[in-house]
Amino acid sequence: MNKKQTTIITALSLLVLVLTLMVSSRLWFRLDLTRNKAYTISPASRELSREIPGELRITYYLSDELKTAYAIPGEIEDILREYAARSRGKIRVSVKDPVKSGMQASVEELGVAGRQMQVVERNQATVALVYSGILIEYLDKSSVIPWVGGSETIEYDLTSRIRSLVNESERHVGIVVGDNGKLFDNDYGYVSSALQGAGYRVSVVYPDYEVPDMLPALFVFGGGNDLTENALYRIDRYVQRGGKVLFATDALASDEQLSVRPVEGGLLAMLKTYGVAVETQFALDTSSNIVQAETPGAPGRIQLIRYPFWVSVLGEYGNRLQPITSTFAGLDLYWPSPLTLDAPPGVEAEALFTTTEDAWLQTENFNIMPAQSWAWVTERDATAGVKTLGAALTGTFPRYFPTKPQPVDNEGGQEDAQAEVAPDSLPDMPVTAKEARIIVVGDAEMGLSRFLEQTRSQRNLDFLVAAADWLSNDDDIIGIRSRASGGGRLDRIIDEEKRAAAMGFSHILGVVVMPLAVVVLGLTVAGRRKKIAGRVSEQAEG
Repeated sequence: MNKKQTTIITALSLLVLVLTLMVSSRLWFRLDLTRNKAYTISPASRELSREIPGELRITYYLSDELKTAYAIPGEIEDILREYAARSRGKIRVSVKDPVKSGMQASVEELGVAGRQMQVVERNQATVALVYSGILIEYLDKSSVIPWVGGSETIEYDLTSRIRSLVNESERHVGIVVGDNGKLFDNDYGYVSSALQGAGYRVSVVYPDYEVPDMLPALFVFGGGNDLTENALYRIDRYVQRGGKVLFATDALASDEQLSVRPVEGGLLAMLKTYGVAVETQFALDTSSNIVQAETPGAPGRIQLIRYPFWVSVLGEYGNRLQPITSTFAGLDLYWPSPLTLDAPPGVEAEALFTTTEDAWLQTENFNIMPAQSWAWVTERDATAGVKTLGAALTGTFPRYFPTKPQPVDNEGGQEDAQAEVAPDSLPDMPVTAKEARIIVVGDAEMGLSRFLEQTRSQRNLDFLVAAADWLSNDDDIIGIRSRASGGGRLDRIIDEEKRAAAMGFSHILGVVVMPLAVVVLGLTVAGRRKKIAGRVSEQAEG
């Protein structure tokens, strides 16, 4: 090859390199080697272009300081680019720095939140206002993700909001607090925050007041003793009109002194009409949470005990064939009641999750005192086995009020025969029932903030968001949110010795084996290079 040919080949190579760099933003791919494909968008997201008639714009408001200092903004930008690449030109993505573009005021008016963050440049630490928010615009509508701090749920957030904008369907959940003495703001703040974080509008539906017909989904927490016939009629009417409801209730109630009494209201009878019997029993399991309890015979001395009434439902005991639990990570339930399914004609019922095989029941002489463990196991041998704790039902449900007298509506929701205001008739039931969806969990406490704090249970909140998605008919996006949070947990190992052994193995693997392997690999590579260099030297001398 002469000098001229070498020059031409070099020039062409440089030209190819330049052209490749110019089109690299359009021609790109990502090799995702993670176990659950956390960085690959799902089929539901890839097929969004079929649902979008016009052009949709996504603007990522990102501060350059944040992008320079951390890798996560780059990952988020890659995911946005993948949306655009898969959209057949229907999704346009742009990235802007609000500070450099002078858009801080307008961006904050849109709802994108800035945060103070320490930034290190040239060995000097300064505090800067940085942005990492996303604006989605379609026609004259918009949706904002105020702050994006990680890539774990970004696909869920994007796909759910895009679908809501395009279909003009509001993501909305109404919540009924059924137990007297509990308040939505005080007792269900974590549930409200989780749903709002997933893009839902959350509103309180007060018992004895009308449930809006157009409400996409309704959560009913508790109410076994306290929901009136008036309230039950309204919920039954909502179901008959095609409503979607999650019932979290149990058949045994306890007070602060942990004394137990059966639930006597009409809610359990209504659920039995729908096809789910909430049994007047406690389900206990060896897979359970640890609580603090006073040591017997030593007042004031606290010990940690595994409390089988606080059941830790394991991920592998979820129904993988059901969308809600297809990527189930588990649940924490507090004094749950087991469920028995007996679906009426026109209704399909299936278990969502169960206990382990080592579960048992307490069916009489109820004693849930943490310091009296001897009373927990009296029925263990006779009642051992898997118990159903959650169920999903779909179909046209029979009415709970087909022959019962229709309640009357006293203004304000009070069923008082001596009321000064004359009662009005409640709205009639629909002539024909529509297909509805129902979820039943045998635990009235699963959403209470004070219990979620004690067990640090993010799993309950993830399940409730998945339940809202299924009730709202967004079956295909449920797995998007939960697939990134499928990490293993050492506390899933119940046996103390096995858990200690697993933790010890993990410690040795991370601290000793892996560093040693790197050192050995380095020495091996260095030795091989030395041998090759010696051979080359010998051949040169020869």
